[in-house]
This record gives sequence, structure tokens and C-alpha cells, in this order.
Amino acid sequence: MIQDPILLNDWHAVMPISQLVEQNGVAGARVMGEDIVIWKAGDEVRAWKDLCIHRGTRLSLGEVRDGDTLMCPYHGWTYDADGKCVKIPAHPEQTPPTKAVAITYHAQVAYEMVWVCLGEPAYDIPVFEEWDDESYRKILCGAYEFNATGPRMVENFLDVAHFPFVHENILGTQERPEIPEYDVITDENGVTASDIKVFQPNPDGSGKPNWVSYTYKVYRPLVAYFRKEAEQKFAILLMVTPIEEVKSLMWMWMVMTHGEGTDETLRAFQDEIALQDLPIVQSQRPELLPLDLQDELHLRSDKTAIAYRKWLNELGLTFGTS
Repeated sequence: MIQDPILLNDWHAVMPISQLVEQNGVAGARVMGEDIVIWKAGDEVRAWKDLCIHRGTRLSLGEVRDGDTLMCPYHGWTYDADGKCVKIPAHPEQTPPTKAVAITYHAQVAYEMVWVCLGEPAYDIPVFEEWDDESYRKILCGAYEFNATGPRMVENFLDVAHFPFVHENILGTQERPEIPEYDVITDENGVTASDIKVFQPNPDGSGKPNWVSYTYKVYRPLVAYFRKEAEQKFAILLMVTPIEEVKSLMWMWMVMTHGEGTDETLRAFQDEIALQDLPIVQSQRPELLPLDLQDELHLRSDKTAIAYRKWLNELGLTFGTS
């Protein structure tokens, strides 16, 4: 396990709860270099080290028994919801040793995602402002796998100046690449950048180019958000799962008040944007995000990224940074 106290004690979105259901209530994942098993004990979700204490087999290869116990696939050792071994089939008369206990982590479900904390949670899972508003349509996009650090991926999400070049004729146009002045604040809630204006070729589906205003927020080092300030509301919650220091998954909840297009069409649009970003972000050097502002050049249009780097430095984040 990678030892970064900031991320160890933070919540990480690991997988959709639907994936767990589809895999008969048990699935494997990897977070910060640690293999974990996610499983459903009744209505509760559990996250443990993916290891049977007996012979080191992956518990994620096992199965849920009687609704609330997890059985190892190798010798049938069975664990209750608290991680205690309650059955050793080869010795049915024997009480399992007290040391036969799984290594457990914190887990909960929010926004139809399983979130895991490998340490002791220092913060709540961030609030997704639009989630409980029934006027919003919700579409989950991802997971997109990047051979890149989580902080590099979040910074790319915050960067609107690349729209005319990486996402030309979709999110921007090279004929109007300028980014006007905007405001950024950093406080106890993270980083907020407001009134970021971008000129886009077709921002509302009418075919008419126009300026669009965005608000960006960074809630936690690997959880960010933006809202499009328009009559038809649109927002995205970005969740990055740190697999290894230079390997990550990116999930996005895309929510909107308008209903044009099928879920598949709208998800395909976001897939295209992510795949355009992927080679750019994977190519960045150094791979670790520099927190010393003298290591790279910065301009006025980089204000959100500058604030993000300063905030990570103040938090003391070491994972994915230099």
C-alpha cells in the first residue's frame, strides 16, 4: 500500500454499486497499490484486503454465502460481516483461531458508487449538489483508465484553455482561444473558480457559437466538479480512483436538465472527450504533478491549476506529486 496520509484517510470512489450486484455481490479492485475485495453483506457493503488469512488466496474469487458471509474459494474458510472467520470446513468441530480475521477497511455507498477509505476517514464524501434534484437526468461515464497520476488528471479536468486545441470544434475553437479574467478562491471547502468564460462552437445545440460560463470546484485532491451556467443546467462530478501512483481510473457523473439524446449517445460524447484527453495527459512530463510553482510556467488562464497546486501543497499531499 502506498503510504500517503492525506489519501489514506480520504474516500475514493471505486466502482458502481451495479457492478457489485452484477458480479453476485463480490468483486475485486485496487486502490493505492492495495488489492481489495468489495462485497455485500446483506444490505451493507464491505471492503477488505483481498487476502484470505489462511493461504493468501484472493477473497474476491470467493462467493457470498447465506447473504452475509464471504467464503474463500481455496479451502472454504468463511468470514462474517465483521471479518471474523466463523467456519473452517476441514475442521468443522474446531473453533476458528482468534487470529483468523480479515483486514478490514471503511466502505459506504454514495451516488450509486462504492467508496472506500483505507485509513480513518478525515472527511465526509463530498456533496454532489445536483444529485437529489429530480429535475436532473443522471448518466455515469467511465471508467476511463489512464497511465497517469490522479492529480495530473484532475488538473486537466480543471483546464479550459486546452478546449480549442484538444477538443476543437466540440468544446472550443482555435479562432477564439482566449480565456478572460475569472475569480478563484481557496477555503476550507477546497478550490472554487467562478465565471470562467469559454467560446464554444455549439454550446446549446442550436448551432450558434457563443460564450459559455463555468464554475469549477475541487472538493478533495481527487474529486472535482463543474457546473455550466446556462438556462439548460449541466454538471459533472469527477471521481479519480488511484490504482497506482501513475495509473488511475476516472469516473464521471454527468447530470443535466435537458433530455435530448439517449444515454448511450450522451455517454459516447463523453467517451470521445476522455479519449482525446488520454494521450495528452499520459504524455505529460514529469509524470508527477510539480507543486513548486517555479518548476513550470504559469499564466493568468492557469489560475485554477495554480490554486489547486498550492492547495495540494498546503494539504501535504505526496501521492502523484513532486
